[in-house]
Amino acid sequence: MATAHVAAEQRVLLRNIDWETYERLLDRRGESPTPRYTYDRGGLEIMSPLLPEHEGSKHNIELLVELLTAELAIDILGLGAMTMKREDLEGGVEPDASFYIQSEASVRDRRRIDLTTDPPPDLVVEVDISHPTLDKLPIYARFGVPEVWCYDGSRLEVHVLEGEEYRQSPESRALPGVERGGRGGLDRGEAEYGLGRVAASGEGVGAGSWRRNISLTHSEGSLPSPRYSAAPAPRAAQAK
Repeated sequence: MATAHVAAEQRVLLRNIDWETYERLLDRRGESPTPRYTYDRGGLEIMSPLLPEHEGSKHNIELLVELLTAELAIDILGLGAMTMKREDLEGGVEPDASFYIQSEASVRDRRRIDLTTDPPPDLVVEVDISHPTLDKLPIYARFGVPEVWCYDGSRLEVHVLEGEEYRQSPESRALPGVERGGRGGLDRGEAEYGLGRVAASGEGVGAGSWRRNISLTHSEGSLPSPRYSAAPAPRAAQAK
């Protein structure tokens, strides 16, 4: 019997949408986590995660970043799916996860982040199991986000900003010493086993190859995704 493939995200792309309409949609959604909106110069993508694969992958990557920064003794502020929008840049985007690392001290005590005066997150994560209808990298480049991790359900790619464009990099700048694995990299089942074991047991985050190699190649029989919840943080980061 053939198995039907179900998309991990549902996406709709609208054209010729003005900024005021985008703002009204955000206001109407309120504090609900879905749907997620991406706005780029009149184009509006509306996306709703449908399968646990999307959210599970996001939680795994968030947990991995938390473990790595703990191991490296780096202060970090995670803001989850913060709404990044600036009318002057004609762009709005909501990453799956966002982290202040190098700039953590400058926004540590902020109740609300203003991206016209405050720095953007040092690292954002995009989980796109299905093909996105808008390319988000140019939007992040206009905001000046230094690094973007993109996960497509089988591999994690690291993109670093150079000038006004991103280039794929074998090494993270936001987390020095972290390298993206090659053909011999850690597979997804091994990564989830390591994450799940640490989350369940509370054991320390000492040196371990699975914690430093962030290649996630698809494998059968992966263990269930560990649950992760971040501390409450400001939902919106926008120009005032």
